[in-house]
Amino acid sequence: MKSVKVAVVILNWNGRKYLEKFLPVLIQFSSPDAEIIVADNASTDDSVTFLESNFPSIRVIRNSENGGFARGYNLALNQVESKYYLLLNSDIEVTENWISPLIELMDSDPQVGACQPKIRSYFEPKKFEYAGAAGGYIDKYGYPFCRGRMFLSIEEDHGQYDDYAEIFWATGACLMVRADLFHQLGGLDEDFFAHMEEIDFCWRLKNHGYKVMYCPASTVFHIGGGTLPKISWRKTYLNFRNNFILLYKNLPEERLYKVFAVRFVLDAVAAFKFLFQAGFQDFWAVTRAHMSFYRSFPKTREKRKNLKPGTMKDIYGRNIVVEYYLKGRTRFSDLNLKKFYKS
Repeated sequence: MKSVKVAVVILNWNGRKYLEKFLPVLIQFSSPDAEIIVADNASTDDSVTFLESNFPSIRVIRNSENGGFARGYNLALNQVESKYYLLLNSDIEVTENWISPLIELMDSDPQVGACQPKIRSYFEPKKFEYAGAAGGYIDKYGYPFCRGRMFLSIEEDHGQYDDYAEIFWATGACLMVRADLFHQLGGLDEDFFAHMEEIDFCWRLKNHGYKVMYCPASTVFHIGGGTLPKISWRKTYLNFRNNFILLYKNLPEERLYKVFAVRFVLDAVAAFKFLFQAGFQDFWAVTRAHMSFYRSFPKTREKRKNLKPGTMKDIYGRNIVVEYYLKGRTRFSDLNLKKFYKS
């Protein structure tokens, strides 16, 4: 294995159409400091054959099974030597000089553990993209949101988030992380399978005193929903289940049980809302998510014992559901920024 400064690693599962479309642009606009690697998650299409025939210089790592986003990256990154890893979705189009600002940001401060670029929509280029936008946060009950995206309200980019900012989580769609920290903190939690594992990892970074940053000088365009569509009972299940695991692993002890009591009520409301608006599948997805969390509780409790939970820094101290649906605060700039926890 050769050691490089940045390893750009694409996790692929049956994504030949994205590799064919976006790899040429990635190669064109990546710096000499970067090695491009495709980690194939046991695809059943002809992704690997296509890569070998058309991009023989691209290193391919073959995972023997599709263990999801988290396990797929863990297996691949154990075989990669570099200073920084850049996890990149296959359905992202990069732009000229996209990678240098990310490297410069990481180089500028050893306390920056991870960062992300500006994420805009491939199909609506003036708008931010749902998965990451201009940097992610969660509220005190664990609901994720972004600068530029509150629930399904997505803003156009008018330069309103062109400031470098410390955020709570950086999107796994395009995530640069220090390789040594990735391994020291145990990589991505494989029990998540997919969804919110990057939030969990970023929270661990912050619990250990590192910063997660947003880099506005770098822009990429994301299709989104390449593996699971935006509206999917499977995605609903993973998001609710993984959110509970995320909270239990990382919340400070004094907040843990109050948050879970409130979330039980809010999730019940969400489940019945799904039942009347989206049908039985999403209602059952929320119910299954809770059942799965309770079944795996002993394992999650052991993880918490071995971690360093505690920080609330950069978490929003109000309920974003109330802010959005009852108070009509549909943009990040509508929030009371003084309500973010400082430590």
